[in-house]
Amino acid sequence: MMLTLYGHPISSYTWKVLIALYENGTPFEPITVDQSTYADFVAKWPMGKFPVLLDSDRKRMITETSVIIEYLDRYYPGRTRFIPEDFDAALEVRRWDRVFDHINTTMSKVALDGIRPDGQHDPFGVEEAKRIIHAAYGVVETQLGARDFIVGDSFTMADCAAAPALWYGVRNVPLEGKYPRIAAYRERLIERPSFARALKESEPLFHLYPGA
Repeated sequence: MMLTLYGHPISSYTWKVLIALYENGTPFEPITVDQSTYADFVAKWPMGKFPVLLDSDRKRMITETSVIIEYLDRYYPGRTRFIPEDFDAALEVRRWDRVFDHINTTMSKVALDGIRPDGQHDPFGVEEAKRIIHAAYGVVETQLGARDFIVGDSFTMADCAAAPALWYGVRNVPLEGKYPRIAAYRERLIERPSFARALKESEPLFHLYPGA
């Protein structure tokens, strides 16, 4: 088996896929997309959006984090299964996966505005992003209830999405003491070995990411 993951150590979406790979100890070769590898990466995927998974055994290139994790779950399954067998449960996992990706993407509006040059900030856009994120926090808080995970009784793809979204999200849009279930859930995710490993590996580069 030869899997290659193109990504970056401080990319929250790369973390999402790394969590899935580390959960099951799936062997892969990581390639950091930087100045020395960018040309090769874009030649493979002209959209230039990472992470991207290459499977040389099956001669496949898989893009988009959720699709990559579903691909791993189907062709390289391990102890942790990311998509439930039950169709309705699987839909719930996919739904909450999208909620956390939405938080993640919206959060970047807040984080990146902080490094814009003077005169180019977007205070209205930042406040709107914060409003959207707090609305999402509200639905996540309700969904969590007494659960350890966001859907059902086990770690799924939705939790893979939640870990980086909440790690970055809460640093840039604080919970303000309003969402105790999210706060506890976030700590459980940070302590999970798969995410803890991704965080530790990226620590030397935190200074490159606004809000980290």
